[in-house]
Amino acid sequence: MNKLIITFLALMATVAGIALAADAKAGADVYNKTCKGCHGADGATPNEAVGKMLQATIPVLASPAIQAKTDADFRTAITAGKGKMPAMKSVTGSSIDDVIAYLRTLKK
Repeated sequence: MNKLIITFLALMATVAGIALAADAKAGADVYNKTCKGCHGADGATPNEAVGKMLQATIPVLASPAIQAKTDADFRTAITAGKGKMPAMKSVTGSSIDDVIAYLRTLKK
C-alpha cells in the first residue's frame, strides 16, 4: 500500500511539474513582439541597422557562447538590461520564463 501511495505522489509531482513548465511557444510570441526587432528572426540575424545606431554589437542568441549563459543570466538581461540593451519592462512574470524557454530552442 505504501508503494502505491509513493508512486501516486511521485506521478502527481511529475504532472504538476509539467503543468508549471515554461511555454516555449508562448515565449516565441513574446520574442517576436519584443525582441525580434533587434535580435532578428530566431535570434540568428541581429538587426545591423539597430546595432549601428546604438554603436553596439547585438549578439546572435543562437550562438554557443550565448546559449552557454545560465537562465539567471537571461533573466537579468531581460529584466535589468545588459550593455546598451534596456530592460524589457513589458516582459514580466511567467512570460520571462517563456522567453527563456524559447531562447533555449534556438541552439545551433
